[in-house]
Amino acid sequence: MRRRFFLKFAAMTLAASTLGACASHPESRSTTAGVTAVPVTDAATWRAARRFAPLSFGKIAYVERGSGEVALFLHGAPLNGFQWRGAFDRLCDLRRCIAPDFMGLGYSEVPEHQSLAAAAQVDMLAALLDSLGASQVDIVASDSGGAVAQLFLVKFPARVRTLLLTNCDTEPNSPPPKVMPAIELARAGTLAADTAAWLTDPAMARSTFGAAVFQNPNTLTNEVIETYASPVVSSPKRQAQYHAFHQAFLPNPLAGIEAKLLGVHIPVRIVWGASDDIFSNEDAHYLDRTFPGSQGIRFVPGGKLFFQEENPDIIAEEALRLWKVD
Repeated sequence: MRRRFFLKFAAMTLAASTLGACASHPESRSTTAGVTAVPVTDAATWRAARRFAPLSFGKIAYVERGSGEVALFLHGAPLNGFQWRGAFDRLCDLRRCIAPDFMGLGYSEVPEHQSLAAAAQVDMLAALLDSLGASQVDIVASDSGGAVAQLFLVKFPARVRTLLLTNCDTEPNSPPPKVMPAIELARAGTLAADTAAWLTDPAMARSTFGAAVFQNPNTLTNEVIETYASPVVSSPKRQAQYHAFHQAFLPNPLAGIEAKLLGVHIPVRIVWGASDDIFSNEDAHYLDRTFPGSQGIRFVPGGKLFFQEENPDIIAEEALRLWKVD
C-alpha cells in the first residue's frame, strides 16, 4: 500500500511537470535537459494571483488555484498565504487550493476596530468560504493557523473533511513561552518597528527570525522578507493591527477545547518539524492522543516551525495520503 502511494505521488509529479502544475498556473519553465518542470511560484506570480473577497470583515486577500474539492491552507505569524506556494504547486491539480491572509497579517484590509482574535478569524473564514461557494474543506494549517483550524473544526465540524496539522498551538501550550517576547513587543507598540528593520537589514532577519524558524535561514530570501514584512508595517493602521493580532494570543484562545476535540472523528494527520523549540514534539504527541481520528505523526528531522516552506514535497505526500488519493 505504501509503495502504491509513492508510485502515485511520483506519477502525479511527473504529470504536473509535463502538463503544468494546474490550469491557472503560469507556464512551466524548461530545464537544460529540455524537460519541463513544475515551476516555483515566485512573489510576483503570487501577487498577480491575489484576489480580495469583500466581506463584512473587510477585504480579505486570498489566492486560489485548481478545481474540485477545496483544500484550505492556513498560515502562521507573521507570514501570509505565500507560505503555501510550494504546496499549491504540487496539489492544485488535485484540489481547489485556497490560501487566505488572516486579518491583521498579509494583505487583507480590515476596518480599524475589527476583532483580530482567533474566534473572529474563524468566522471570517466561514464567510470567505461561503462567498467562494466552498461548503466543505480539507484544512492544512501551521502555527497560529493551527489554532484557528482547531477552533474552526469544533465550530463547523460538518465543513471539515480532513485536518493536516503542522507545528502549531495546542491547548496546553498556547501561546508558547517563546512567543511571549513578541507579544510583549506588540503590547509595547514596538513589534512593527522590529519587523520593519528586516526590510533594511535582511541579513539580520535571516540570522535572527530566519534561524529560529527555518532549518536553512537562507529560505528567508529578500523577496520572501518583502512579501511577509512589507504589508504589516505599511501604515500606522496596519502596524496597530499587527500589534493587535499578536496581543489577541492572550488569553489562550484554545482554553477548554480539548473536550470538544475528543469528540471529533475526522481523519487527522500530524506532520511535525522535529527540531522546533517553539512547539515541542510533545505538542505533536498531545494532538495525536487527543484526536480520535489521528493517523499518527510524521516527524521531519531537522525541521523547525516553518519547515512547510522548505519541504513542500512532504506536505504534498502527507496531504495525498490523508486525502486517500489513489
